[in-house]
Amino acid sequence: MNESRRTDTDPDTDGHARSHWRNPVMWLVVGLPLLSIVAGVGLVITAVRTGGADPVNDPVRRVAQIQTTDLGPDAAAKRLGLSAVLRVEDGVVEVLPATGDFPRDQPLQLLLEHPVTQAEDLHLRLAPEGPGWRLQQDVDPRHDWIVQLQAANGSWRLHGRLPRGQHAARLAPSLGAPAPGAGG
Repeated sequence: MNESRRTDTDPDTDGHARSHWRNPVMWLVVGLPLLSIVAGVGLVITAVRTGGADPVNDPVRRVAQIQTTDLGPDAAAKRLGLSAVLRVEDGVVEVLPATGDFPRDQPLQLLLEHPVTQAEDLHLRLAPEGPGWRLQQDVDPRHDWIVQLQAANGSWRLHGRLPRGQHAARLAPSLGAPAPGAGG
């Protein structure tokens, strides 16, 4: 009863050496690293095609690993006590002043930022009309919008968010509530 163990290099019954590729473990040894390389290249391609993930359109200055942005327009809106209501419905975009002393004779710049795709952002110029500012423009209600309203000269700025499916949003300075007694 002298049985010997057979190895991959032992000859088959016909006298030929058995191939290493017939062993399933060899497929794992070679296949897993190749699969991880292909998956890594796929992830890199996906990351490059999606573009940047920076949702802030403000010009940013980098100083010793710290990013700074100009908050002057936000401070001016807070100082003036400005807030407004954005209404988007039936192909009309309308901004109505809520608090503060808005310059009623000047147009306003409205930026509706798509939360993912910068190419779908809407840059609108609203003309004074009636109690506020208006423009005929369809806005896609199927996703949220990041909203920025500012004077035509950029002297003040209000921010807000228009949630998916809603028709109105409150716009206010990003630095917090206006100072007591500000505006009028």
